[in-house]
Order: sequence, then structure tokens, then C-alpha cells
Amino acid sequence: MGMVKEFKEFALKGNMLDLAVAVIIGGAFGGIVKSLIDDVIMPPVGLALGKVDFKNLYYPLSDKVAAGLDLEAARKAGPVVAYGNFITVTINFIILAFIIFLVVKAFNTAKKRFEAQKPAAAPAGPTAEQKLLTEIRDLLAKR
Repeated sequence: MGMVKEFKEFALKGNMLDLAVAVIIGGAFGGIVKSLIDDVIMPPVGLALGKVDFKNLYYPLSDKVAAGLDLEAARKAGPVVAYGNFITVTINFIILAFIIFLVVKAFNTAKKRFEAQKPAAAPAGPTAEQKLLTEIRDLLAKR
């Protein structure tokens, strides 16, 4: 019965709940960033580079793959190196890493501001030894 109790304590700790919430929010955040990249950023980038759709860029590894096919059709026809998809995923990673950097930077800045606003801790009073030495000094001064 001890192991079940330990597991309950472990699973019901606040840290586990925080982690679960972070994973769920992280997944939703990833969806938002993916949409931002796929729907907002990549179309103008592809247009600027000459109406290029990165997702459909590939190199055929077989003569069975005809030129001009979209990536899915090319994969069905034979093996391909989908370097356009790699470019898209790399750009997604860079943008996601930058956004996470901005979030962490904002969090650290806010944390520093909150810590700066805290009142300074009151100085610690004299220790018992210091009090005793002060009394001895005062007695010696009276003689």
C-alpha cells in the first residue's frame, strides 16, 4: 500500500499539474505558431522568391517521378528528397525559437521588476554573542 500512497503524492503535487498545463498550452501555442508560419509568413516569402511553394520542392531519386508533380503525387510515384519540407520545418523552428526567446526575455524582465519593487529586508538584529559583548563593553566603560 505504501507505493500507491507515494504515487498519489507524486501525481497530485502542484508541479505535476503545472507540467500538464504547460504541455497543453505548449501544444496549442505550437498550433498557433504553425498557422502563423504556414498561413502568414511563408506565402509572402515564397512570393518574394518567385512564387515558390517550399512544401512542394523535391528532388526525384527515380526516373518514375515525373517533373511538375506536387510532393504527394511524387512520393506515390517513387522516392524523393523533400528538401522544401525541410526548409519549411527549419524556418518554423527558427521562428518558434525566436518567439520562445521573446517570451522568456519578457518573463525575466518582469521578474527583475517585481524583485526590484520588493522592500529591502530589515537588517538582522545583533546576535546573542554581539549583545553579550556590548553589555561587557558597557560595563567596562562604566568602571
